[in-house]
Amino acid sequence: MIEMKCCDILGTRILVTNMADTVERIEHDMEELRGKYICVGNVHTTVMAHDDAHYHEVQKSAAFVLPDGKPLSVYSRKHGFPEADLMLELFARENGLKHYFYGGSPETLQMLEQKLRERYPHLQIAGMVSPPFRSLSEKEDAAEVEKINASGAAIIWVGLGAPKQENWMYDHRDKVHGVMIGVGAGFDYHAGNIKRAPMWMQKLSLEWLYRLMQDPK
Repeated sequence: MIEMKCCDILGTRILVTNMADTVERIEHDMEELRGKYICVGNVHTTVMAHDDAHYHEVQKSAAFVLPDGKPLSVYSRKHGFPEADLMLELFARENGLKHYFYGGSPETLQMLEQKLRERYPHLQIAGMVSPPFRSLSEKEDAAEVEKINASGAAIIWVGLGAPKQENWMYDHRDKVHGVMIGVGAGFDYHAGNIKRAPMWMQKLSLEWLYRLMQDPK
């Protein structure tokens, strides 16, 4: 696997990287990453990992943790990860990899699929599943894993929100045949349900405030 530097932030090892190197690493190391997962860490998840021993283990067990949000990215690298969007960067690549989407509402997934097929006609969508909000039985969960693996997906985008998505990926490591990437509200962003903050707010580390105004809950 490609060697990359990390920095320690409150006990979580955050990858020091940029978008081009991250995409290259995922594509180059795809076979080694299968069955593993990638966390996208922000201030909230990093503090949560510091305060919760189990969640710290979940973050520690990831193949790597990418910085998301201005504060972590500034800390880890002055000009780092947030210059672009990992999902969109990988969608744009004509690398033949199949993508699976797990999470979000049926309506969100329908809108997401429509927008992705319009913008990235080459994109291979292996499946889209909106799981129930309740916990799945062992039989139901095994059926979901079988469905994911049968799809031939190389990248499984997990949009369950933190910390649920990281816990889900941790529990399913070595069970799925692709690499899992937790993307939080990524499905809603790219479906058009949530708008990104203006660039001036992003640069001032105020995107959290913009999201709070959109969704006070």
